[in-house]
Amino acid sequence: MKIGLYFGSFNPIHLGHIIIANHIVEFLDIDHIWFVVSPQNPLKKKTNLLDYVHRVKMLRIAVFGYKKMSVLDIESGCSPSYTINTLYVIEKKYPKDKFTIIIGIDTLYSIKKWKNYKIILNKYDIFVYPRIGTFSNYNHFFIPIKHNKNIFLKAPIIEISSSFIRNSIQKGKNMNHLLQTEVWKYIKKHNFYRTKN
Repeated sequence: MKIGLYFGSFNPIHLGHIIIANHIVEFLDIDHIWFVVSPQNPLKKKTNLLDYVHRVKMLRIAVFGYKKMSVLDIESGCSPSYTINTLYVIEKKYPKDKFTIIIGIDTLYSIKKWKNYKIILNKYDIFVYPRIGTFSNYNHFFIPIKHNKNIFLKAPIIEISSSFIRNSIQKGKNMNHLLQTEVWKYIKKHNFYRTKN
């Protein structure tokens, strides 16, 4: 199978993530999307980062009913987690599948900071989707890394961010419209994001 690996903190998973994943799996040459939750991104601070198990749980709730999406719980206990190490484990466990990495255009700009980033760029196709504050017309977009396997998607630009959701919840706002209802219920049940860690 052709698998799209959607890496991220998903803190929390929101409708924007699902819309991007669904667009890729329905309109591109990808059979299935695997969400890979990062316990701790080495390039990000741990501020207000929910425990890994809760973020995985919310992801499972969010993708329930989507036959072409699932959660790959493979980075548990790895903190910080390096993409290259996870890719090695995935390839060893699923040798018959072909993998493509899914990232936002903002992540592409920082990819040189990744561990063994040249190996990743040379070995894998990378689907790059637009983000808020970036150009959607890739023909006029300066790409910091020359890589023939980068595929720039004409996907929807979703003006939703996990940080906006967290900050809004902390202020007592209702964020149900940006999350699956069951994910929102899970957040309220556990009183997540009400205060900074």
